[in-house]
Amino acid sequence: MGFCCFGQRAVLLVSLLLAIAGVLVEGQGTRVGFYSASCPRAESIVRSAVQSHFRSDPTVAPGLLRMHFHDCFVNGCDASILIDGTGSEKTAPPNLLLRGYEAIDDAKAQLEAACPGVVSCADILALAARDSVVLTGGATWAVPTGRRDGTVSQASDAANLPGFRDSVDLQKQKFAAKGLNTQDLVTLVGGHTIGTSACQFFRYRLYNFTTTGNGADPSIAAAFVPQLQALCPQNGDGTRRIGLDTGSVNRFDNSFFANLRDGKGILESDQMLWNDASTKNVVQRFLGIRGLLGLTFNVEFGRSMVKMSNIEVKTGTAGEIRKVCSKIN
Repeated sequence: MGFCCFGQRAVLLVSLLLAIAGVLVEGQGTRVGFYSASCPRAESIVRSAVQSHFRSDPTVAPGLLRMHFHDCFVNGCDASILIDGTGSEKTAPPNLLLRGYEAIDDAKAQLEAACPGVVSCADILALAARDSVVLTGGATWAVPTGRRDGTVSQASDAANLPGFRDSVDLQKQKFAAKGLNTQDLVTLVGGHTIGTSACQFFRYRLYNFTTTGNGADPSIAAAFVPQLQALCPQNGDGTRRIGLDTGSVNRFDNSFFANLRDGKGILESDQMLWNDASTKNVVQRFLGIRGLLGLTFNVEFGRSMVKMSNIEVKTGTAGEIRKVCSKIN
């Protein structure tokens, strides 16, 4: 074999390996700019729809971020969370308070008018989550697209969603099952910087949690307990919503981690991240603790979101492109 031919083959082989690596880096068949030819305005249409709904109701931002998370953790990022019907995912207890469906439906209607049958609901949800972070002051990131929509949606499949009373070990186990490591766990939970919770999900930490002291969970800062008790009286309205990032509820930043350090985590599962050595180290790195290699929350959040948004995605000929996000074709 002549050197010329060998050299050409070597170049082709290297090119092929780089192409394969590129696909693997971006995800299982998804890629940035998937709609650049088939629906060039896809991302701007989604962004405009989310902006419009955010202007009239800012709670749509944390709602869409949480919805994408809940979708990806149940049978992958396939928009199965959006399907209506008895016993569908959205009827599962952890999903009953999800919000933002109208923004997704609005974006889908506009996309169907511009590019019928092209853009999946799963991709709309991934893009809307990113746009929600940007609208609340977070940094943007490139979202790989090309997901297709699932055709199965069962409430029973939502049983393994991370829960507000999960230990750190259980949280790590649930994330690892989806290919996400401890740093991804802490980073993605940091999305609670723009989240809220109903009193019913953490009030048990404030009253009769222990038989000593003030009766509250000892991991809550003592001076913070009366503030929370005033917001969530023992026999008060359990549906009243409280910000998960005290002092910075509607702003996407790393102050959530400072609150964990200060004993002001609202959900028990959040505060536990400061009390476990493996997750505390990541929290400290986000806070820039001296002697530790620092992490930039905005940068790491985008990276972890790309990983999460590629969980068990359906691409190619798998699944379908729904015409209406709330029902299978």
